[in-house]
Amino acid sequence: MSAAQQKRTSRPIAEGRISPTSLRSGPVRKTPIVYPALLSRVAQAFHERIPITDRIKDGLTYKDAFDGREAVDKIAYIIKTTDRNLALLLGRALDAQKFFHDVTYDHRLRDSANELYQFRTRLPSPFVSGELGQEQGTDSHAFFEVWVSPTTVGISPTPSPAPPMRQRRDSMSSDEITLPSGVFTLLTDCYSPTCSRDQLCYSIACPRRLEQAARLNMKPQPGLSKQISRDSLNDVPDDGTLWIHSVPQEIVNSVSDTEKKRQEAINEVIYTERDFVRDMEYLRDSWINRIKEADVIPAARLTDFLAQVFWNVHDILAVNTRLRDALSKRQKQYAVVDRIGDIFLDVVPHFGPFVSYGAHQLYGKYEFEKEKSANAAFAAFVETNERLPESRKLELNAYLTKPTTRLARYPLLLEAVLKHTPNDSSDKAALAQVVVLVREFLAKVNTETGKTENRFNLLQLDQQLVFKPGEEVNLRLRDEGREMVYKGTLNKRDGEIQVYLFDHALLFTKLVKTKQHEQYKVYRRPIPLELLLVTAPQEEMSGTMRSQQRKNQTLVRKSSFDKGRAMPSVVSAVAIKSDNKTQHSINFIHLGRKYYNLVLWASSPLSQRKWYEIIWKQQQAMRERSVIFDTVNLSEGFFSGPNKVNCAAPYSGGRRVVYGTDDGVYLSDLRDPNQHPVKVLALLDVLQVDVLEDYQLLIVLSERQVITFPLEALDPHDPMAGLKRAKRISSHTSFFKAGFCLNKVLVCIVKSSQLSSTFKTLEPIDQNIRGRAKPTFKKLLQGGNDTLKLFREFYIPVESTSIHYLKTKMCVGCSRGFEIVDLESLETQGLLDPNDESLEFVRKRENLRPMAIYRLQNDFLLCYDEFAFYVNRNGRRSRKEFMVHWEGTPTGFALHEPYVLAFEPTFVEIRHIDTGLMSQVIQGSNLRLLFADTPPSVNNSAANHGYQQPNPYQHGYVFLLSTL
Repeated sequence: MSAAQQKRTSRPIAEGRISPTSLRSGPVRKTPIVYPALLSRVAQAFHERIPITDRIKDGLTYKDAFDGREAVDKIAYIIKTTDRNLALLLGRALDAQKFFHDVTYDHRLRDSANELYQFRTRLPSPFVSGELGQEQGTDSHAFFEVWVSPTTVGISPTPSPAPPMRQRRDSMSSDEITLPSGVFTLLTDCYSPTCSRDQLCYSIACPRRLEQAARLNMKPQPGLSKQISRDSLNDVPDDGTLWIHSVPQEIVNSVSDTEKKRQEAINEVIYTERDFVRDMEYLRDSWINRIKEADVIPAARLTDFLAQVFWNVHDILAVNTRLRDALSKRQKQYAVVDRIGDIFLDVVPHFGPFVSYGAHQLYGKYEFEKEKSANAAFAAFVETNERLPESRKLELNAYLTKPTTRLARYPLLLEAVLKHTPNDSSDKAALAQVVVLVREFLAKVNTETGKTENRFNLLQLDQQLVFKPGEEVNLRLRDEGREMVYKGTLNKRDGEIQVYLFDHALLFTKLVKTKQHEQYKVYRRPIPLELLLVTAPQEEMSGTMRSQQRKNQTLVRKSSFDKGRAMPSVVSAVAIKSDNKTQHSINFIHLGRKYYNLVLWASSPLSQRKWYEIIWKQQQAMRERSVIFDTVNLSEGFFSGPNKVNCAAPYSGGRRVVYGTDDGVYLSDLRDPNQHPVKVLALLDVLQVDVLEDYQLLIVLSERQVITFPLEALDPHDPMAGLKRAKRISSHTSFFKAGFCLNKVLVCIVKSSQLSSTFKTLEPIDQNIRGRAKPTFKKLLQGGNDTLKLFREFYIPVESTSIHYLKTKMCVGCSRGFEIVDLESLETQGLLDPNDESLEFVRKRENLRPMAIYRLQNDFLLCYDEFAFYVNRNGRRSRKEFMVHWEGTPTGFALHEPYVLAFEPTFVEIRHIDTGLMSQVIQGSNLRLLFADTPPSVNNSAANHGYQQPNPYQHGYVFLLSTL
């Protein structure tokens, strides 16, 4: 034997296709994975190894299915045989005990890739059983399952019960499934103690006899022999259902071979329609009517039970009876049927009941199995009824699936007719149109069935969730439109974590089993997808994720609401050296004040990549649905190193931006995207800049000094030129704020300490008035101020942090809250009414920071660093149903009706001002608010500068900076 031959001989059988050579004609290549004669062991190994996924057959989608060829392959691999017929027989022994079933319940296991099968599943109860639970003493969390007595043809039953099977990690069933039991005698060991592989056994019934004879090169001996399985072949119609046997021979001889095939196809459509109507009549007569007469279900629940289980079977029966009668009448009138398309065109538009039935089928199955588990009398009735001759050895579930499977068969049957229909026949176009209509109904069935299954699973999970005390979160799993996008198991040192990805949040749970039922304990607080950041070791990130990482967000401005462009996903990578401990790890980060970082491990790189991609895809879908603000890069990569941007102010119709940085003031012209910002003022520690465009003034806070500059003095080629015309307004300044109040532009300069604050409000002097008297030489020598003049000055005995201009008054944010200052009388009073008890939650909080106030209609929206609410002009709580608790810790706010934006270092939280609901979240890193105001002077300066487009200042601008 050559080395290649030896290598082929010693190679173990792979888990794929196995050549159909006989097990008995050659040696077994390897010891079976389990003892092949015990059905329970084979079933458990099969269930753990067979891959299940969503499959499509005849236009219908079947969940968690596998095909017949895969099943035979896997069984042959488990018992280590190359005889596919033997593996098929063993698979049918499992099928006989209803371990799995054909999706249409029409036949047993077949060695075919076109036949789909599903495991027998249990339906956990997501509902409180109500009166059924009270009468039968069942638990509302109980799991129900239906089993009938196992068929033991060709199987020797074992007296001991089979061990329970562990749940598949990807299975929706959360309880253990009972395994088939029995002995498959063809694969048992020989009972003779002297039997061996190298010597012919004396017993002709020895399971090793053929193998021994082949090894010893002996002629076949009488005994067991292999028979070709015919069950794997397609069904062949009986002679009684063929068209050629239903018409006189002279008619058969008078038509062409093509027409014969067409008539056979039409005949199949008609007789299968008669069979389907007969099945629906069987449901009506043998189940619905007998249940009514049998008195096995309490009268109070009988009507609802029949409605839930059989739903609109009567409507389907009515439609298809009409179709059957029309087809039968046409067949009786004409021995050679010329057309049937017109009949279908008349009836198919009324196929709506099929869609309703398919969508409700899961709930019907649940109600049937729940009643059967809880009601012994009904269970006995079901078993007796399923054994009657008219059931044709099929259980009720087989008949309950026939409406959906019948709808799926119509395109196949009619396309067979189309195939043999001449092009000049009037039936050609009609049948093609019918096929299109039926496929539309099939698509609706798939869609509605998917929605039903999704809702059922969500209700089930919602019932089973257990939160830690004080950490309850309303995930709104029962809301209409809620979707379970993906689920799977990830690993942690203390065990497996079941992770659920919904359309709006990510949930981590841990399975907890009790004697009565199973529950899912919430492992960590659920993360809204807007606040979810997923990171991984750099080496393990896919190309898609790495490309997204390079898209750094910088400055953001408000764009048109008509834009539907999604924002780039912000996904950072953590540079971790790849080793055994960090392989396939995923970091789930909850952004905001509820921050935590949970590290879990996937079982493989494929699973890790799957989680990343599906989470990223769902976050992208959310952004596309809720995009309100998009990102626009104004400057990227220029400000780096120690030169940090602290503030910014747009002017010239938003086409120019002034930046304040640690080493000076920079000017950027956005009309030239290739031009970098240019330094125009050599200053240090510039913390604030503002432009009063109508007065051609630039106001700068540098090294705690407020300085003004004329805009025309800003020379991009000489950073020192503007300093020659600088005017110092104030020193030891904490901050300043320009705004519009009392019908005039004001600039308020604040000097604040822990105990007091001094406010100086000034008015700008118009620098553009022609003929204005020039300052005297003496005033120039004294450094006189011809840019701002004093308007009011006042004092507050508390530390102040912000200023907000109202229509006629000024609002100061300070350690006591919001204080209202009358600039004419200089009287000061607290904004909140001390007699309003509904505001106690504000007064009792310590270290609460008031940050922004906005007048909206007749109310004021007050934004603190923890929450936001409304008060009226008297300081009393209004819109009491409105209350926002910020997800993050905001450092700045902006208003663009109807949204308020809260900026915190890792994201921007955008909420609707009427509902308080979150509308959008923009993630980033080191986010800081640079500018968020409508400029105080708006005279359509864009038009004055010759620009044609409208001034975007009328809507306000929002800028933020991201430095990664």
